[in-house]
Amino acid sequence: QVRLVESGGGLVQPGGSLRLSCVVSGVNSKIYSMAWYRQAPGKQRELVASITSGGDTNYADSVQGRFTISRDNAKNSVWLQMNSMKPEDTAVYYCYARWSAFDYWGQGTQVTVSS
Repeated sequence: QVRLVESGGGLVQPGGSLRLSCVVSGVNSKIYSMAWYRQAPGKQRELVASITSGGDTNYADSVQGRFTISRDNAKNSVWLQMNSMKPEDTAVYYCYARWSAFDYWGQGTQVTVSS
């Protein structure tokens, strides 16, 4: 059974930083793509950042230059370093993994940016 477990969410002031972590268990081969998505109240889920097993990254325009995605293939882990955070970054953040032609999601972690 594939499981994605996220951690690191919480409350942060505008301009502050948070680091999200996600560990994938139950896989027995390389995960092709990992990513972070987010969903704010009343809005659709959107891609924040993605990274392939080879290290190619992609970012939403709204987070480019502020967020950094990274991964460790050996540990089946992905991280999202979020800097210079803004109130509009407030959302539930979901970890995503594409493995063996299937999509897998974490349970989500709340991130709130507020003074």
